[in-house]
Amino acid sequence: MPISTASVSTTTSAVYTSGSNTAITFCSICNYGAGNITANVYVVPNGGSVSNTNIILKSLEITAADTYQLYAGGEKLLLSTGDTLQVDVSANSSASVVTSYTTI
Repeated sequence: MPISTASVSTTTSAVYTSGSNTAITFCSICNYGAGNITANVYVVPNGGSVSNTNIILKSLEITAADTYQLYAGGEKLLLSTGDTLQVDVSANSSASVVTSYTTI
């Protein structure tokens, strides 16, 4: 399964864009910074934009040097071509996202 990695910032941006019908099999947000942060995670349909209608985690607190696993084990998030997983955090230069996915 391929992986996608991205640094995230206070500006909401796509950390994964589906190139076809895919399933996200693992996703984590790592706070490598010295202080606590909060994260927002959105699943945005192709052609859509970030809004309260597609937020899946709001103000998730991640303590310093900790990692939150969004998808692990048997869970999957199914995406169509052009759908995106987008993330923002409360502090720049403090977090990264790792996503593993497979084509379905």
